[in-house]
Amino acid sequence: MSSLTEKDRPVVQLLLNTGTCPRCILRFCCVGSQTLYRHPYKDLMKDLKEFLKNNREKEDTVGFDVVDPPCKRLRLEHTREGPDDVNHNGVLQQIPSVNDENAAVENSTVKVCNVCLGILQEFCEADFVKKVCQKVHSADYQFTSFVFSVSLPPQLSVRERAAWLLVKQEMGNLGLSLAKDDIVQLKEAYKWIIHPQLSEELGVPADGKVLFEVSVVFAHPETDEECHFLATACPDCFKPAKNKQSVFTRMAVIKALEKIKEEDFLKHFPCPSSSPENFCVALEIQCNNGAVFVAGRYNKYSRNLPQTPWIIDGERKLESSVEELISEHLMAEFKADSFNFSSSGREDVDVRTLGNGRPFAIELVNPRRVHFTAEEMKGLQQTINNSSDKIQVRDLQLVTREAIGRMKEGEEEKTKTYSALIWTDKAIQREDIAFLDDIKELKLDQKTPLRVLHRRPLAVRCRLIHTMKSEYIDEHHFRLQLKTQAGTYIKEFVHGDFGRTKPNIGSLLNRTADILELDVESVDVDWPPTL
Repeated sequence: MSSLTEKDRPVVQLLLNTGTCPRCILRFCCVGSQTLYRHPYKDLMKDLKEFLKNNREKEDTVGFDVVDPPCKRLRLEHTREGPDDVNHNGVLQQIPSVNDENAAVENSTVKVCNVCLGILQEFCEADFVKKVCQKVHSADYQFTSFVFSVSLPPQLSVRERAAWLLVKQEMGNLGLSLAKDDIVQLKEAYKWIIHPQLSEELGVPADGKVLFEVSVVFAHPETDEECHFLATACPDCFKPAKNKQSVFTRMAVIKALEKIKEEDFLKHFPCPSSSPENFCVALEIQCNNGAVFVAGRYNKYSRNLPQTPWIIDGERKLESSVEELISEHLMAEFKADSFNFSSSGREDVDVRTLGNGRPFAIELVNPRRVHFTAEEMKGLQQTINNSSDKIQVRDLQLVTREAIGRMKEGEEEKTKTYSALIWTDKAIQREDIAFLDDIKELKLDQKTPLRVLHRRPLAVRCRLIHTMKSEYIDEHHFRLQLKTQAGTYIKEFVHGDFGRTKPNIGSLLNRTADILELDVESVDVDWPPTL
């Protein structure tokens, strides 16, 4: 770290005298030692007082000796002239002399820090850490490490700016400069302090790359309006958003602070900031696990079961769906908040899916349980299959978010095989349909079917029928096996959809044709892996 030396003395005295806590003082002195911030609050205050009492010519620190290399720098520059000494009316407010060490020490007992509003005081203590951990344990999540996130009140950025301007002026008097980037960020310092305590209490390490997140949202109602002057000074930075309760978001405030001139800032905001009466409050302590993805293939044996819930104008048409029959068991086992279902295409409510089934994936949102063995997944698959005779699943497995892209890639590129039971109005003989077997790579122009026009844009789609194989049944019925390009509307290829699909079976046979039954025999997407 950068040890506190004689050049830091005026800054320490200045900030103590204006009501700043020891840890914020270390931040503004650019101290980069993580371990130092973890020292008990009272010890830090005591060490700062001892530092101020030491001989001014002694460069070594008292109570601040650590071997960490410096991670922040103070740069020596010529003192710049400018707005550094302006206050409400153009100059910084007068504060007790930095040479008055006794005044600084006496005032250092201020209860709430005028910069961090208590974040680096009250909320670094063991009681708050235990409160967070109790929330985590009561939420009953399964995790082996965690990431900790903090949401700070936007007015903290305003107070940070005021403190920086104050310290910058004092540094300028010494022929030094202090850039904003040299200061240790509040969130960074807070995590240095809180991470080891949470890790010890939870018994797992902190890891910024994991999916399990513990988050705390802080607020400070007493100073909420301190940002409001920025809206007048920089109105372009504060625009209403649909999902935001207030325009004074942290990012909007930071953007405005980057834009506003220093002299304008000081005309509207006191520097140094006054000490508030109350600490911040922890509005929310929340836990959240990153989504888990489960994939497999499903067969649908019912001709009265939609793939997803069938609801029209708020009224449910059928009691269940493929999605629900699968997801209800996954939701229960993974203890998730919600789910998102996706698949490689979809079949109509009256269409069966046979063969190896249709690939599907389910995103389980905020699951409490995330670790399952292969045997447990196999048991879960069996539970789903035993629960209904309308569907069956196979190859049920955990996958990554990236892997799901392979399923979607195959939707338009791969082929699908169907079996259709067809009726004709005029009598047919075997020889009347035999020519269908010889047709290869038949090109179709399919205008968006009338039955899906309410949910899909009007367009003409070119599709291919790769092969067909007919099976004569009687004078008015035959079965047709089709291998087609994915995305082909089979029902419309049979009956023509009032001429919207050309050519069609009706036009090829020169008679009216309709489809009575349709089965999906195979979906040729090689995903997920067969187990």
